[in-house]
Amino acid sequence: MIPSQRVILGAGLAILLLITAASIGLDVKSRSDAAWVNHTVQVLKKISDLQVLIRRAESAARGYEIYRNPSFSDEFQEVHARIAPALADLKRSVNDNPDQIALLEGMEPLALRRLDIAAEAMRLRATNDGAGIAALQGKGEGRGLMDTVMGNLDHLSAEEERLLTARSQDSRRTGIVLLGIDVAGALVILLLVVMVMRESQRTTVALKSTLLETTAANQQLEAAVAERTEHLVNAHDELRVSINVLQSTFHSMAEAVLVIDAEGNVLLSNPAAERMLLHRAGMNLRNLRALSDVFHGDGVTPLKSDELPSVRVLRGDEFEDLEMIVRPHSGNSARHLMISGRPMRDGHGNISGGVLVYHDATSSRETERQLHQSQKLDAIGKLTGGVAHDFNNMLTVISGNTETLVASLKEQPELQRAARLIDDAAGRCAELIQHLLSFARRQPLQPRNVDINAAIADIAKLLRPTLGEQIQIETVLEQEPMTAHIDPSRLTNAVLNMAINARDAMANGGKLLLETHRVVLDEAYAKANADVRPGPYVMLAVSDTGTGMPLDVQEKAFEPFFTTKEVGKGSGLGLSMVYGFVKQSGGHIKIYSEQDHGTTIKLYLPPGEGTAEATAAIAPQAEGGAETIFVVEDDTLVRNFVTAQLQSLGYKTIAAGDSRAALQLIEAGQAFDLLFTDVVIPGGMSGRELADEVAKRRPGLKVLYTSGYTDNAIVHHGKLDDGVMLLTKPYRRNQLAEMIRKALNGGGMAAS
Repeated sequence: MIPSQRVILGAGLAILLLITAASIGLDVKSRSDAAWVNHTVQVLKKISDLQVLIRRAESAARGYEIYRNPSFSDEFQEVHARIAPALADLKRSVNDNPDQIALLEGMEPLALRRLDIAAEAMRLRATNDGAGIAALQGKGEGRGLMDTVMGNLDHLSAEEERLLTARSQDSRRTGIVLLGIDVAGALVILLLVVMVMRESQRTTVALKSTLLETTAANQQLEAAVAERTEHLVNAHDELRVSINVLQSTFHSMAEAVLVIDAEGNVLLSNPAAERMLLHRAGMNLRNLRALSDVFHGDGVTPLKSDELPSVRVLRGDEFEDLEMIVRPHSGNSARHLMISGRPMRDGHGNISGGVLVYHDATSSRETERQLHQSQKLDAIGKLTGGVAHDFNNMLTVISGNTETLVASLKEQPELQRAARLIDDAAGRCAELIQHLLSFARRQPLQPRNVDINAAIADIAKLLRPTLGEQIQIETVLEQEPMTAHIDPSRLTNAVLNMAINARDAMANGGKLLLETHRVVLDEAYAKANADVRPGPYVMLAVSDTGTGMPLDVQEKAFEPFFTTKEVGKGSGLGLSMVYGFVKQSGGHIKIYSEQDHGTTIKLYLPPGEGTAEATAAIAPQAEGGAETIFVVEDDTLVRNFVTAQLQSLGYKTIAAGDSRAALQLIEAGQAFDLLFTDVVIPGGMSGRELADEVAKRRPGLKVLYTSGYTDNAIVHHGKLDDGVMLLTKPYRRNQLAEMIRKALNGGGMAAS
């Protein structure tokens, strides 16, 4: 019997050693697979960053070609300097792939050549070299090079994404095989212990019978028992170590793992499954399905019962990266899951259960969604700001002249009514443009320290007659006074727009709640919301009990002209204006909504320092004067309109169409009392640069700027620079008169 014990124990230990060696080898491969997946993700990010840099350089070059603004040239130079290092870094990252290295080395001179062409075009534009520009454009290199470069980068990105998919699949397969080997090892150890114990019992019986025959045999049997006992102790120790390794591996996995039987009962689960899914051994997946709504990856299409992972795996399907979204009925946050599944089979090939591995992709998907939404809103904002200047120039002429027509047609009522209609339409256009500029963050703010509780209390009084008796208005304000550093008029407009939206969502009446609190947004919140800086904020929440918004509406709520109201009942600019005001103020905005349960919009505003500032007194209506005004305006219609209006107010005027002509007049000794200049003008200098240049020749120069939208030349962080005065287009005659008088009385200086 003793030799058979040794044979059984030796064979079992040999099998256990083979399983352990295979487990260690697969563990090493799993770590290597994970490292390659991370490496591929980093390469994809570097490719994306390089594409963004090249597009930014192209955009800056086009911007300079259209507007001649030096800021575009500065941006081009800054981006240009970063592209070559980015290319070098990308080449280092793909040095393991000769095909990609060859593609990058072939693309690099094309990209650099495209940038050189753009730089040459900008230089020719700056020197107004028409012939050089025509010659350069005639070659037609630029667009073809750009298409080739971006095509190569897209090909490179597609190859990396293919590698990422393949490596991710290898990593998951390795993990599943590793888990299977570890489980098999544990079963072998358990079987070995049972066999050894049975054999030990047989040996003990044989030894007892032999003891009765002879003392010498008894001594031999005792020695054999001692030897076998030592073997058993060693086997138990090895079994304990192997089980510990298996448990540590299973428990430390970041992915949730469920092992189920043919009835859907959970036989085995790791801690990640209990945290992520709230599933543990003993539960039945069929009973758990009624606790949640399950959707495909789009979050809209319900997942049919026969498409559920447990159902598929128990009918024999093998799958990778099944994407689904789970929304618990309990109200807990939805989970975005990626699931892999493998069926388990018995010795006859019949399905006896399955293994499901869940990866929680909620955080990464939310980050992708926020990044996409932020990029989309920024792109719309840039487009809006780019066209506003020309619109406001035209509206300045239209509204100014219609105002004059209305005043001069007192004897002709019919014509006066027509003129008033034109004037009203121009005013409406101006209002729409101002709303768009608010969204684009191109409106100069006049921030000051505002007592937020007092402001909200005043706004609530204003809202009561506006919203009607069917809407109940309540306020829950922070007990202690607190200030926010904001433009109070913009705050009033923002709350009014949100309240009107809330009223429209409560057609049969409801409750509007205005709340204020001090809050601190921590690092964790900032990581989940990429545009947030951690720190203290003043939170203003506007809540209603209306119909609420579905997720797809929430994602588009801040876009200009997006509305769910009937045609003619909303412009779609209300929330976009609120978004622009909050972002330009240095704050953060968040929508919380659920269909049929109402909506809450939270504004996180920058806190003020010190006490609230008093509201400035309203200045009396300004009159004209006899001083000389130097008007610098590139739009002929606007220039003629402004000079006519100033002359009607009694002023003398001098006019120039660009900075070069203005400087020539000034160097010739032209006298004037005030420089009235557009911010964006041709001639090689902006209005701010022109004023600074003139101030060197004439210290103490008084300046009044005008613009259809704010520009970085005079506005920083959404606020006009100190000492700078701006008359925003379009403007009326009285506004022009008031600002000219204020500037002449010492309000505006040219100092940088």
